[in-house]
Amino acid sequence: MTAAYEIIAPPTGAAPARARLATDAGVLSLDGLWRFAWSPTAETGRAPADPGEGWDEIPVPGHWQLYGYGSPAYTNVRFPFPIDPPRVPEANPTGEYRRVVRRPEEWDGGRVLLRFDGVDSWFEVWVNGVSAGTSSGSRLTVEFDVTGLLTGGDDVLAVRVHQWSFGSYLEDQDQWWLSGIFRSVALLHRPDGGIDDVRVVAGYDHIKGGGTLSVEATSTRPVRWELSSPLTEVQPWSAENPQLYRLEVSTDAETVSLDIGFRTVSVEGGRLLLNGAPLVFRGVNRHDFDPQCGRAVSREAMERDVALMKQHHINAVRTSHYPPDPYFLQLCDRHGLYVVEECDIETHGFSLVDWRGNPSDDPAWADVYLDRMRRMVERDKNAAGVVMWSLGNESGWGRNLAANARWTAERDPSRPVHYEGDADCESVDVYSRMYPGYDELAAIGRGEEPALADPARDRRRRGLPMIMCEYGHAMGNGPGGLAEYEAVIDAHPRLAGGFIWEWIDHGLGEKGLYGGDFGETVHDGSFVIDGLVLPDRAPSPGLAEFAAVIAPVRLRMDGDELVVENRWSFTSTEKVVFGWSLSADDMVIDEGVLDVPAVGPLSSRRVPLPPGPGLTVTAGDIAFVQRPAPAAPAAIGSLKPARPAKLGPFPIASLTLDAWRAPTENDRASLEERWRTAGLHQLVARTVEERSDETWWRRRVHYGPPGLDSGFDVEYRWAAAGEAYRLEVDIDRRGEWRLPLPRLGVALALRTPAPGSVWLDWLGLGPGESYPDSRAAVRHGRYGMTVREAQTPYVVPQENGNRSAVSRLTLSSPDGDLHIEGDKPFDLAVRPWSTTQLEKARHADDLTEGNLLWVHLAAGVTGLGSASCGPAVRPSAEYRAAQARLAFTFSG
Repeated sequence: MTAAYEIIAPPTGAAPARARLATDAGVLSLDGLWRFAWSPTAETGRAPADPGEGWDEIPVPGHWQLYGYGSPAYTNVRFPFPIDPPRVPEANPTGEYRRVVRRPEEWDGGRVLLRFDGVDSWFEVWVNGVSAGTSSGSRLTVEFDVTGLLTGGDDVLAVRVHQWSFGSYLEDQDQWWLSGIFRSVALLHRPDGGIDDVRVVAGYDHIKGGGTLSVEATSTRPVRWELSSPLTEVQPWSAENPQLYRLEVSTDAETVSLDIGFRTVSVEGGRLLLNGAPLVFRGVNRHDFDPQCGRAVSREAMERDVALMKQHHINAVRTSHYPPDPYFLQLCDRHGLYVVEECDIETHGFSLVDWRGNPSDDPAWADVYLDRMRRMVERDKNAAGVVMWSLGNESGWGRNLAANARWTAERDPSRPVHYEGDADCESVDVYSRMYPGYDELAAIGRGEEPALADPARDRRRRGLPMIMCEYGHAMGNGPGGLAEYEAVIDAHPRLAGGFIWEWIDHGLGEKGLYGGDFGETVHDGSFVIDGLVLPDRAPSPGLAEFAAVIAPVRLRMDGDELVVENRWSFTSTEKVVFGWSLSADDMVIDEGVLDVPAVGPLSSRRVPLPPGPGLTVTAGDIAFVQRPAPAAPAAIGSLKPARPAKLGPFPIASLTLDAWRAPTENDRASLEERWRTAGLHQLVARTVEERSDETWWRRRVHYGPPGLDSGFDVEYRWAAAGEAYRLEVDIDRRGEWRLPLPRLGVALALRTPAPGSVWLDWLGLGPGESYPDSRAAVRHGRYGMTVREAQTPYVVPQENGNRSAVSRLTLSSPDGDLHIEGDKPFDLAVRPWSTTQLEKARHADDLTEGNLLWVHLAAGVTGLGSASCGPAVRPSAEYRAAQARLAFTFSG
């Protein structure tokens, strides 16, 4: 027997899709507490006319799983149920919602619409027990005409929501499966003679320097207005200067208004252009997410997202993988973010069965596909920030997607159409790829990608701009290698940038729960923890790195000249204040303002540099460049052999070789298995010799992995130098090695009762963590923080907190200070827990501080890469030295 929610069909009883408009007609929000009853199956036993007295209450917007009804589940590709479209499991959790509503008295006359902005996944709505319609398309707005169902008194509004439906096969979008009414609900008064819809096309002619405006308006009466007019006194809209104008359309019955921006998006000569200038996306993929509320994201959280993006030079958002809340698009229009808006379609799970039964090529699903595309385009057709429509994500290819592309191009020729799955560019206007390697990306930039079988189609694709709709997978510590991506983009005009995957970690609750934490057996673990900001929207080091890489002003020193590159497409550097400073050791000895004449858009200029060592030049808070002066070497007196039991105020617990790290999420997909095969995680020590001579106390140790004949030969040498101690370490690899090392150095464990509270002061790169392929955001200087603050609280504990190019550090406790100086710059990590603890922890609160402070001093470390879904660490960022020598002076 086929249930209603298994019938492949667009919404029933729905009003035509239309634009979201501000109006002076009545709007009654139905957000708030609703009566609620939950059932583990579709058979709830609740009648639609039942007002729900005595039921539980639940907030709307909200997801019922986050209020104790059922449990969240996360999958990336796999459907959490058997693939048998359009059928779904009999165990189909269902929520019954009830709300008593009263139509305002002043709404007499006209019509009343009931609007839902987001319900997951299929629902039916009744008024006083009479059905008003059904709908699916969880992230799509739908409106029902309930005029004839409202009495003017207390009316019972009933909504029955099923977790699984035929629509679930179109919503396999690498996120939590969460259900319920999760966006706003409202009653809308539609007065007689009011305005049903407005369509605006506001273009900009960059050659003539003027705008063009076309307005079509439809009334509730059988009347349609059209206006087309040139406008000479308007400023164009762009992410750099998001100039908006208020447009009002009025009748005697209603005035509607909307903000419009004048801009023209085009594809010309193989390039993506905005207002005639190159449009390069330096963007992110953004899911709707809040750690407490799931996809029921507050306006404050959306505002925080946009503010953070603008602060970090991000200029574009791909709404992965569905239309966002309409308020988010208003923010993008207002603050300046380019939007690739994506339709609520993803059938990725069919890839696991070789795309058999994929709805994208099944005629039975054609109307549903088109309905989803139409509802997105019609709602957001007037948004200035939306510069491209996307057909969906990872849904294979087929006639239904091709039909959506044709309809969209006809309905809105002002915006290009995108879809990564159309690899041959049969129906789209841009060539799109996910996670290409650097060499592959460069080849595409040169137009040298592998040829298609059809010469005509091949020529067309080579003539299109290319974007990376996903790259730089930001899972855990990383992504590394972003600067290399940006260099390739800069070198090839065909490349129109891309979108980091993704904006936010999807960790639920205060703990940041991920797949498997709710006891579910089908899940994809921590693959949902892959954002540039943590679940609470705290920026990660990856976001700082991305911001530095994509900065709109770039500085470079070339001999005694500064090269200033303006990467803005429309804005000069006139308002940027350039400064300089000279530092000796860690002290600023001189500073001033650097006179840099305004650099025009997409231009560069050379200016002379101030002379002197330790030079830093800044472009406001946008960019910096440095030429650090070398640190003064530590003075070393005469040496005599010694084996200290204490360094400064800290007793020594152990000193050992350090060639391992707690694998990052990117390591797990690339180097971790090779490192474990080589036994780097379980080296066994054997002392070969201990002796003293007239200068040193020496200890030679062989470290080797079980079952292998490779390893490391290490000599430690200690000596006293007056009140200080001197440590020298020689490390030689033994055997044949064909892989980079996680790190190579020593780990010093020091006893202290409160290791996280020890103050860490260092001279080197900072203040954030850095690795060989992630250093754009850090600068040389002196920095200080507690050891606890020096840890990056990734949701999944892993290697973190490395500081590069350190020449000296101080560890301070209430009992005194320990100063450590290196003969040459080294990598540093100081932690209140061991690498073993860090590796075993599943969540940050699994890490507890003991009485040991772990000081990791390394000759080098391997970078990060983005191999969790993308390229591994570049060879230039791998640590492969066969020998290493470290030398340090310790003083109290």
